[in-house]
This record gives sequence, structure tokens and C-alpha cells, in this order.
Amino acid sequence: MPRPDASAATEIRVADQEAGPYGITTGPDGALWLTFVHIGRIARLTLDGGLKEYALDSPACRPAIITPGPGGALWFTRSQDHRIGRITTDGEVDSFPLPTPDSGPFGITAGPDDAVWFTQMNADRIGRIASKGEIAEFALPVAGGFPSAITTGPDGALWFTLNQANAIGRITTEGDTAIHPLPTPDAAPVGIASDGTALWFVEIAAGQIGRISVDGEIREFPLPDRTAKPHAIVAASTGDCWFTEWGANRIGRIAASGEITEYDLPSPASEPHGIALGPDGALWAALETGGVARVAP
Repeated sequence: MPRPDASAATEIRVADQEAGPYGITTGPDGALWLTFVHIGRIARLTLDGGLKEYALDSPACRPAIITPGPGGALWFTRSQDHRIGRITTDGEVDSFPLPTPDSGPFGITAGPDDAVWFTQMNADRIGRIASKGEIAEFALPVAGGFPSAITTGPDGALWFTLNQANAIGRITTEGDTAIHPLPTPDAAPVGIASDGTALWFVEIAAGQIGRISVDGEIREFPLPDRTAKPHAIVAASTGDCWFTEWGANRIGRIAASGEITEYDLPSPASEPHGIALGPDGALWAALETGGVARVAP
């Protein structure tokens, strides 16, 4: 297992530890957008280090995952007050309450239908929000499944992890669902991403990376450190995915063959969570202790 020098990863401080950078994505404006989960803020970071923060209407709303969506805006989940948030690239903020109380929205992604799709951890539901805020919810055929991350698949369906049901789920834009159990018991899948051909996901409790084809065939690849707690994953290209190792303070890379490369982060115990392909072609990760990490591929 190759282990490049730690200098391959660089770090930029964007906040103190109280802010908690958590989710990260590349916006339509060529900047990086982050959620500050502990203080209820959204931040915009340019490649030259310029930072601007936008306060939300509730400091305790816990913004989690953020994604580009319809209308050229960024959309994000508010897991504590059970809303979907929206922010324009000019900083105009809005939010939409969910029909199901205490549903715990977490994962979010732009769908193939000019809408945004999200998970509801506490309610065993997948949600859809249209560009003007209309919300639909789809009940899943599991109880206590804890749907977590979600992404649009190469087949035009939405794919998501079921953290406590130990499975990968699929839902069409019409609401038809299928559940694919994982081979490893109690693997606790979290992050999921599409590489344009298949879906890749992380198993935080098993220390593995998984791949599922659109036909439901699953392969699992153990990490060198099974206690690394992989958390989020993003595809840079077909068969080239990058992930955060929350428990090991590293960024990992997996090839289609299953070969894994790992990059140590500069600061100890920096708690890497969200990861995104940046506008510069590098991989950027949000560090909950107050920074962002950059790794050039």
C-alpha cells in the first residue's frame, strides 16, 4: 500500500474549532462552499484563500451536507431544525421546513430531474425538493435504516446508504425502491458517490470501500487500517475515487483495481469529513477542527 509523503497534503485554516467545517462542495461560481456545522453558517472559499461567511437564521440548525442544485444555487441539509436550506452565490439565504417532524435530513444531491434529493435519517424516508421549494417524501421499506448519504447514479436513479440497515438503497424519480444488503455484517455505510459507471461507498464501521454496479453486484475492498473510519467519498473520474479517513487523519484514494493510496494530513486529529473535487482539479476536504485540506492528484 503506497503512502506518499505528508507534504502532498496542504492545509488552510478557515475557522476555529468551534465552527466545525463539515460539508464541502464546488459551487457554480468556481469557489468552494462549506458548512460550519456547529455555528450555523455557510462559508465561501476561493482558491486564493478568500473567505466569506454567511450566518443562517438559527446558529443551532446544524448545516451538514451541501450540493450545487437548480437555479445556480447551493442547497444544504439542516439536520437539527429539519429544514432544507438554499443559498445563492450572492449570499441570499432561504430555508424550507420538511413535512415530517424531526426527520433529520442529512445527505443531499442534485437529481436528474431538476430537483434536489435528500435523506431523512430519523424517518426512513427520501425527500425531493423542487426549485421553488415544493417537497415530496418517499417512505422506504425498512425500519430504523438511517438513510445517510445520497447521490445520482449513472442509471438516472438516486442511490443512498442505509447506515443501520447495512445496505445500499436505490430509488427512481417515481419513488420505486430497491434495497441491496451488504456482504459484511454491521459495516455501517455512510458516504456514496457515482463515478459515471458504478457507485462507490464507504463502510465506516468495517474499514472498507465498497463498489456496487447498477445491477446490484457488490465488491468490498478492505483498507490497510480497518479502524480508519472512512466517512465521505467523491469520484474524480471513472474508477478513481477519493475518501476521508476520519479515524486515521488521512485522505485515501482507490483505483478501479482496488489499489489504495493514502495521504497523511498535516495537523494531527483534524477530523476530515466532507470531500469534493475542487475547481482546480485537486481534492479538498473539510476538517472539523477548523481547516480544509488540499491534495493534488
